[in-house]
Amino acid sequence: MREVWIVGIGATPVREHWDRSLRDLAWEAMHRALEEAAGLQPQALFVANMLAPLTAHQTHLGTLLADYAGLEGIEAVTVEAAGASGGMALRQAYLAVASGALDAALVVGVEKFTDVVGPEVEGAMAATLDADYEAEPGLTPAAQAAWLMQMYRERYNAPETAFMPFALLAHRHAVGNPYAMFRRAISEKHYRHGAPVAPPMTIFDMAPYADGAAAVFLAARDVLPPELPRPAVRIAGSAAATDRLALHDREDPLAFTAAARSFHRALEEAGVSPHQVDFFEPFDLFGVYVPLTLEAVGYADPGRAWQDAERRFGLDGELPILTLGGQKARGFPGGAAGVYQVVEAVWQLRGQAGDNQIAHARVGVVQALGGPASTAVTHVLQRP
Repeated sequence: MREVWIVGIGATPVREHWDRSLRDLAWEAMHRALEEAAGLQPQALFVANMLAPLTAHQTHLGTLLADYAGLEGIEAVTVEAAGASGGMALRQAYLAVASGALDAALVVGVEKFTDVVGPEVEGAMAATLDADYEAEPGLTPAAQAAWLMQMYRERYNAPETAFMPFALLAHRHAVGNPYAMFRRAISEKHYRHGAPVAPPMTIFDMAPYADGAAAVFLAARDVLPPELPRPAVRIAGSAAATDRLALHDREDPLAFTAAARSFHRALEEAGVSPHQVDFFEPFDLFGVYVPLTLEAVGYADPGRAWQDAERRFGLDGELPILTLGGQKARGFPGGAAGVYQVVEAVWQLRGQAGDNQIAHARVGVVQALGGPASTAVTHVLQRP
């Protein structure tokens, strides 16, 4: 397996882009990543998207975006794995380059929630559940997360504020992220008075659906140009795993088994121990996913991730998480979410994270989830 390096990144601000098209957002991110690649040309385009067939009535995104970007004749494919689409698209590109099938590849994640409004949005999101046994009877991802929150609180006798630290951390860290949708810290008072979504979950326990695109350019070490405009970052490890799609089919709904499997496999491939990780970007589409992930991978005991979390997982803590706001404050751009996570991790490893910069950051881990860890994709990123 060849070494695979990230040589270019690009992203659009996460917003409600009412006046921009899916292809326009994707092109902006792709163009920025291509500019940083110092003349390297991709041999394939991997597009991450989860909802365009339902919201934009558009399939065949690979060819659409290759054509719009002027990448004539290139191999192109769309990858869908719910919220993990971005992470999975990056993994497919990584495997292609590492195996020698390609020398360079471009990954772009793009989503436009604002192509539909109202109940249609939640209806589209419900398509990521088990259609026969969850979505058709009326379950939504938000209601599913609320059920997990209630189960967590009851099993571990956790207080109503158990999930509050993760929302506070995300919003505090997003202040320094110019691409974030909400660049304002929130207080405990704000959290306690959050409008209900699906009790016990409030608006501060879930990320806002938003539009955006992010891109990552990958290349094998042996084709890297002698000089790059930005430092390259190595993908040292990559792994994916799945679990049962329907929660009622799992032995324990609170056990994020796929998250643990992909995490440890990726670290093993990278030759890195969990204690050598300088920062971790868990997938916080819903706040309850964060403690369940931290506990699954071993960074906290079951039922205890929320205890002293602001100190332990803040920018100056033992393991900084959500270092640029996560999905909660940056916004959740659907299939692009996992690519945004990687772009933000690269900022950290390049020393470009501004006020959010983690001193001496050398190893970062990024994990994208499809549903409640029904799919989990983990990447270990290292600076030279």
